[in-house]
Amino acid sequence: MTAPQTYRGERIGLPRTGAGSLAPTGARLGAFLVDALASSLVAALFAGGGGDGFAGALPGSWSLVPLAVDYLVGVLVAGRTLGMYLLGLRLVRVDRTAPVDPVRVAVRTVLLFLLVPAVVFDRDGRGMHDRLTDTAVVRAR
Repeated sequence: MTAPQTYRGERIGLPRTGAGSLAPTGARLGAFLVDALASSLVAALFAGGGGDGFAGALPGSWSLVPLAVDYLVGVLVAGRTLGMYLLGLRLVRVDRTAPVDPVRVAVRTVLLFLLVPAVVFDRDGRGMHDRLTDTAVVRAR
């Protein structure tokens, strides 16, 4: 029988606090909201809905394009998205010490867009999209 987990991330070998420890749920949600807002603003520059009033000017589903670019390029190049950068977070692999590869980033992004895997948490607080790709959002500092 294994000893009970004493802190989030212990099971996957992450430190309790400081750089490399699991990011709190609020910080991860904040980073996602920053990314979603920035993506909506970028999409609005190019794909305003064209309808009447405020709702017609919103970019709609077009905001998923810059959001996907933010996740794919940001994580592959810098290990984080714009929102993660601003909140001091980064994405790491938990199965071994290596950068997150393009396939994992793409699968994680698709799962994140489905939303349900992102809100189903394990006892470490990682979403299903992170569990399925062996990744975790951790504190960068």
